[in-house]
Amino acid sequence: MSASLELPGLRVELDKLVYRRMDGQAPPDKPHAFIYFLTIRNGSDRTVTLLGRKWVIEHADGTRLVVEGDKIVGETPTLAPGEHFSYNSYHVGQCDARAHGSFHGVDADGAHIFVRIPAFDMAVPRD
Repeated sequence: MSASLELPGLRVELDKLVYRRMDGQAPPDKPHAFIYFLTIRNGSDRTVTLLGRKWVIEHADGTRLVVEGDKIVGETPTLAPGEHFSYNSYHVGQCDARAHGSFHGVDADGAHIFVRIPAFDMAVPRD
């Protein structure tokens, strides 16, 4: 297996982060929901197919959750130069957290590529 290349021009943007308290709708240990909206933009000169993701969630209580898997919200988007893919997903938890990670895939020649997900904070509002 060849090493992955962080492809210049391929980038991830956090478009929006929404907080929702899950009163009575979630287990007591996960009362807070954070819905995030991301866009992956292909500003490179290569067509890429994104095959999976890796998320690292670092909670304020010191715990860490690592989620890896195939596809991105059930899809393997192919992005030609200039195209983008937008989606939303969520994380539920007990406390504040910081999220970061990467998406990985291949370019049209089969070279392994990845793009980093910039870190963002999920903060429970203080009333």
